[in-house]
Amino acid sequence: MATLNDVAKLANVSKMTVSRVINHPDKVTNDLKQLVYQAMHEVDYHPNMAAKALVNNSTQIIKFCVLEDIDTTEPYYMNLMIGIARALDAQQYSLQLVTRRNFDIGNCDGYVVTGMRKKDFDWIGNLKKPVVIFGENRFGFDYVDTNNKAGTFMISELAVKRGYKRLIFIGMDSHESFEYSREAGHLQLIQENQMVSEIHRFDNHSHLSQQFIIENWDDFGPDTCFICASDRLALGAERGIESCGGLIPVDYGVTGFDGVFLNQVAFPRITTVKQSIVEMGMACGEKLLNKIVNHIDKDGSLMFEPKISMGGTVRDSSK
Repeated sequence: MATLNDVAKLANVSKMTVSRVINHPDKVTNDLKQLVYQAMHEVDYHPNMAAKALVNNSTQIIKFCVLEDIDTTEPYYMNLMIGIARALDAQQYSLQLVTRRNFDIGNCDGYVVTGMRKKDFDWIGNLKKPVVIFGENRFGFDYVDTNNKAGTFMISELAVKRGYKRLIFIGMDSHESFEYSREAGHLQLIQENQMVSEIHRFDNHSHLSQQFIIENWDDFGPDTCFICASDRLALGAERGIESCGGLIPVDYGVTGFDGVFLNQVAFPRITTVKQSIVEMGMACGEKLLNKIVNHIDKDGSLMFEPKISMGGTVRDSSK
């Protein structure tokens, strides 16, 4: 079995330097870390993480808490977990997935929380370990999210530029910050173009937006684009238009928000606001580790700028 001596000899550094890289990687240069990590890999050396945790009075465990039902039909949370895990790997931390029901089982060094709602504010605020929220919030917690307002502004602007005269926003019936921001971005575009605001809200289920289109089909003339607050709602809108004989994207447009999976399996593929889920997961992990290592309560929030992923549900050019 390889030892610390073997790593030090191969890397041509002292045992103390190797120990510093393993136990305090934030205090050494990237070049030195790369040199030592490469030597560790070549001699197949694995640090005793249990001993390290004991010395540092830590668990080397981060809990990823999902406070809403996980939809297994799309890899949204899997992509998020991959991103978090990549950040934690650099500091030899383990990632543990927990739900609201088993949140208190076992100890940890910190939390990444997603799906937080207003009712969760008090108990999350009383946690004794560092916390980073995945998702925009107005309760003062550090968070990582997409710039939701900018995303819906951009895609609503695209619809106008492609010649759609009427924009209808299909939002989520949720009193949460990210939804308010998505509506706000759309409303800003509507106001700047002196258009009429039309907003409808539903639970985030495709059959509800599909039913809405079918039941109100006679009210929707050509040159209408449905700006949806999620790809799931966009999928329902697309199905509703097609079942009523509408032509997408010639007469009717549909846009979504997420760009993780559903936009790709729809036909035609949905033009959507794409979120960088893996990268945002990495940012959550890095922020949390920074709070743990540097013993700080606040590290600030981070907004990722959205991008438009073109599909076939919006015209290629102005009509």
